[in-house]
Amino acid sequence: MDYQQKLAEKLTLLNERGSGVLIRMNYIKKTCANPKLRPSILTDKVMESAIKHINKKFPNIDFRGSVQNLTSIQRQKAEVLSATSIFYDSFLDVIEFRVIISFFFFFNLHFDISAINFDFTKNYLDLIITYTSVIITLSRIDDKKALVGMFNCAHEMINGSSDPSYPRLGQMFVEYEHPWKKLTEEFGPHTRSVTTALLSLGLLYPRRNLPAEQWRSAQLLSLLSAPAAMLDSACCATMACEYLSVEVMERWIIIGFLLCHSSLNTHPPALELWKMALRSGLYLTLTRDEVFNIHKVSEDLFDNIKGYSKRVADIKESREHVLLNCGAMHREKRHFLRGALKELYNVLEDEPGLLGPKALFVCMALSFSRDEVQWLVRHSENMPKIKTPEDYVDNQMAELLFYMEKLRELMTKYRHVVQRFHVQYLAQFDALVLNDTIQVLFLSTH
Repeated sequence: MDYQQKLAEKLTLLNERGSGVLIRMNYIKKTCANPKLRPSILTDKVMESAIKHINKKFPNIDFRGSVQNLTSIQRQKAEVLSATSIFYDSFLDVIEFRVIISFFFFFNLHFDISAINFDFTKNYLDLIITYTSVIITLSRIDDKKALVGMFNCAHEMINGSSDPSYPRLGQMFVEYEHPWKKLTEEFGPHTRSVTTALLSLGLLYPRRNLPAEQWRSAQLLSLLSAPAAMLDSACCATMACEYLSVEVMERWIIIGFLLCHSSLNTHPPALELWKMALRSGLYLTLTRDEVFNIHKVSEDLFDNIKGYSKRVADIKESREHVLLNCGAMHREKRHFLRGALKELYNVLEDEPGLLGPKALFVCMALSFSRDEVQWLVRHSENMPKIKTPEDYVDNQMAELLFYMEKLRELMTKYRHVVQRFHVQYLAQFDALVLNDTIQVLFLSTH
């Protein structure tokens, strides 16, 4: 147990560190791509020949044999070293992050997000996605070789020797010229652990990915549908999973099975889960406004792997399904949620005491609405050419956002009601059930 707890702590720290590295990679990419923010050493006409030479010879830049091409760096070596050091140090952090998490993935662990270890499994899958996002974002930085090469040239000119970390950094850039290919090689030995963690979403994700018609027929989020049970406490065996972001789950499934794609051919449940996620949309977020086209990336990867023609066909079929149906499906979901949130708010505003037993309803309503808002924003900003562009424009979005905010305010205003209810629930119901469970376990072991 102590060993397991230490791993859980490491996972939390690694995710925090990885998020920081990812934000910096994204910042460098945006900085280098923006003409107004681009570092002056990359735009200086005098540096053009040096940058061209570095990009051509990287990582094996012969400083002594290329003096003529690197004269501009020689003249401004101190300025170049100062201007590139912040980028160089950030790239080194990627190497350190890789080394640290590589040790973690060697542990033989069991994951089950819905039945055994929600937080542990979630953090494990988050770490995989964070690491993948760092590598993909790094591969999208066009000027990384120039920045690192210029730093090392200036360092050698000033100190008489290359930076000790430069060979490792140069090797990493070369290895990740084709990032998905290299990532699938890295995760091959960890296919079993990753697949186990992903398959534990087998019941959860389909249930969260239902169309609006099924939400409506089940009267989801309605407190008025069963008046006799209005005072009953809303609870379930998978409480934390009920308001887990759908986009997060889709990132886990799509990226996870890209990294460990052999499972798609050996585990039918894995294939079904993957195909369902592929039909959910066109884009997923890597970080902030950085997205990737899930079908294009998947098809490009599997096109180059022998024996994956059926998977390529699945990808093309899923993409057509998304283009024909997804916009209308999510439009209907937003339409349902506007009415459901309005009803929920009106009932709870009139009877705030219900916030105690029905707090889960509020969390679920806000979670479902958040998912739909984010889906629309993500796809409207990257909208493909389709016959029904109106499905990606919502003139009633303000109403949905309004009721989301009103429900949040209601929970904040009456948080003492929620707290008091659950303190009493722990003492009166949970404690009794726990005592009975302990007694059964005690008797079964003697």
